Amino acid sequence: MQKNGFFLFVLAASFLSSCGPEKLVDTSQVLKSGVWAYADSLRFEATVEDTSRLYDISLWVRHDKSYAYQNLYLRILTYFPDGKTLSQPLSLDLAEKTGAWSGKCIGKSCTLEVPIQQNAFFNTRGKYTFVIEQYMRQDSLPGIRAVGLRIYNTGPRPEGR
Repeated sequence: MQKNGFFLFVLAASFLSSCGPEKLVDTSQVLKSGVWAYADSLRFEATVEDTSRLYDISLWVRHDKSYAYQNLYLRILTYFPDGKTLSQPLSLDLAEKTGAWSGKCIGKSCTLEVPIQQNAFFNTRGKYTFVIEQYMRQDSLPGIRAVGLRIYNTGPRPEGR
């Protein structure tokens, strides 16, 4: 009887873990010594095979609680398979106006995932490269431990989009 209960538990857990949006990309890069310099551009790649889908794109940042600022300014460069490039500045609010850190904090660090584009679509199949640069007024920015990129496949693209 216990074997059947365990089997049902494993089956249910497998089913539940397979639910939810499929991740096209889920990767991160750790910054040496927790300092992000201008020269330390972070490069992420995604190969898109299915242009009939919608995607949610998010960044996550792991930072020390001793990080000196409320926000983090970034520049995201997107290189498309056809050779085109898009540059976009982005400000991530890591803390509330009250000074409380956003995201999940454990010990001396916090992690925050921020959606940067929802229901995005890729018109062209191929390799997309995302380069993320810190864009603060300080060259060597202490307190940033890691940055990650996640791209979720959220479902079919509606007709006409």
